[in-house]
Amino acid sequence: MIGIELFAGAGGMATGARQAGVNISIAIENDAYAAQTYLKNHPDTTVVIDNIENVTEFRFDRNDEPVVLFGGPPCQGYSYSNRKTRNIQNPKNWLFKEFTRCAELIMPDWIVMENVPGLKRMDNGFFLKTICDDLRNLGYTPNVKILNAVDFGVPQKRERLFIVASREGIVFDFPEGLFRDNPVTVRDAISDLPKLENGSTEEELFYKSKAISNYAKLLRGRNRKSKQNLVSRNSDNVLKRYEHIRQGNNWKDIPRELMANYKDHSRCHSSIYRRLNENSPAVIISNYRKSMLIHPTENRGLSVREAARLQSFPDSYEFVGSLDQKQQQVGNAVPPLLAKAIFKQLKNY
Repeated sequence: MIGIELFAGAGGMATGARQAGVNISIAIENDAYAAQTYLKNHPDTTVVIDNIENVTEFRFDRNDEPVVLFGGPPCQGYSYSNRKTRNIQNPKNWLFKEFTRCAELIMPDWIVMENVPGLKRMDNGFFLKTICDDLRNLGYTPNVKILNAVDFGVPQKRERLFIVASREGIVFDFPEGLFRDNPVTVRDAISDLPKLENGSTEEELFYKSKAISNYAKLLRGRNRKSKQNLVSRNSDNVLKRYEHIRQGNNWKDIPRELMANYKDHSRCHSSIYRRLNENSPAVIISNYRKSMLIHPTENRGLSVREAARLQSFPDSYEFVGSLDQKQQQVGNAVPPLLAKAIFKQLKNY
């Protein structure tokens, strides 16, 4: 099966597709650093760094193989947490039209589009209905479902909406998660990684211990060292706040006097200053630097590698750019193991 990816990001969805046996021929991404990360880890793919609006043709050899077009149009405008641009006037909310335009150019056998669950309810379902109507007008049969990454072996409670459409009239049967009753925990995922300090800049360190879980063994592969053990440097005031927060709790554990710089700290979002619970899957880590997501047992933020583990990226995967850019790339990605489940099911057809 040949894959073409739009809005490719740093390659989380592509990693899962490759693990399922998809040969990705072309990827389109307009962010230069995310595109470099993609190319570094997927060197056999032609990566086009450009706005999708400027792409007018796709040159690749089909070789009589089925083709899947996949990707995730920018989703910030559909997110429940984004109250400013969750409306029909935001031009970024219409980039799915570029997806269907490219689909018409390629006419793949399958289409896989992912987005945030908020797409389903935004404007009373207007955008989701429009996407599905556009696909039907092109001759595709779409099916829609919200999946939770934790059910597919990812140590993170992260829901994503998938639209899978067939040109042969097949109603795609979404895979069932096998980890619903026995999820992978934060401890399973990161406890073997090195102990780090606030502001760590260590590019490579030996693992702290042997892998304690099948999950850690899977992501470590043959690596002997943990790469990109990079942590944001927080101020002493922030570190003092961390000391008061128990596992699974948030800013509400912080004494009031330590939150004096907030105009009204009682209005802080529940995700701010949250310490992960090592005995449970992680909360969503999409913006883990800005939300001050805290390591379960150490008073610091998460490292790039720890966040990548919680997203199910293999330890061999390296991110390109500044620390902020690396953190954003990890947080924005589709968890590879979730994507793998979709593409593995797709190949069964």
